[in-house]
Amino acid sequence: MKELNGRRLVKIWREWIKPILVVLIVLSTFRSAVADWNDVPTGSMKPTVLEGDRIFVNKLAYDLKFPFTTWRVAHWADPQPGDIVILFSPADGTRLVKRVVGTPGDEIAMVNNRLIINGRPLKYAMLSAEGVEGAEPIGGWRPVLAGETLGQTTHMVMVYPGMSSKHTVGVFVVPPGKYFVMGDNRDGSRDSRYFGFVDRSEIVGKVPAVVLSVDPSRYYLPRLGRFFKGLD
Repeated sequence: MKELNGRRLVKIWREWIKPILVVLIVLSTFRSAVADWNDVPTGSMKPTVLEGDRIFVNKLAYDLKFPFTTWRVAHWADPQPGDIVILFSPADGTRLVKRVVGTPGDEIAMVNNRLIINGRPLKYAMLSAEGVEGAEPIGGWRPVLAGETLGQTTHMVMVYPGMSSKHTVGVFVVPPGKYFVMGDNRDGSRDSRYFGFVDRSEIVGKVPAVVLSVDPSRYYLPRLGRFFKGLD
């Protein structure tokens, strides 16, 4: 009887448990070093990225890291102004999605929600918030949207006039190996204005697109128009 049970256990190991373990190891290694997805729980990047979005994370955009570590095996690029990235917060290690605003050596300031980089104010174009997903009023505050040109990209940023936030900061000089990041929802984001610079090793990868999206405020119904949506 013991011999029969032993054979059964060996068979279960070979035919079920071992293949499943191999698949799990390969998948987790792939997600750790090559590509991953990230569910977005907050609105700090609205209206670009919304709560309920599942975003694609390209972990090979800048370098190759040893799986399950921050050890860099190879390096071929660095984050650029305007890139949307996944990073670990210097404050508490939380995984965040933010936009790169300043790179090493840059001089960063913000006056009345307008960024000034290396002494040059960025260009802004006022936009209508009507019909823009994620640009809804909060309490008595109505959002103001603008197109902000940062690096090679122009993207939407959002503020709520009258809401308490850090609308004027700086001047900061980004140290070597560090980055200054911000959320597109400038009055609803805890970012480098609060927790300071982000070390290069804490930037996980670049976010080029939304994979799929659900609406938490509408019983998690799918937002089909956001499926496979590219991000600027």
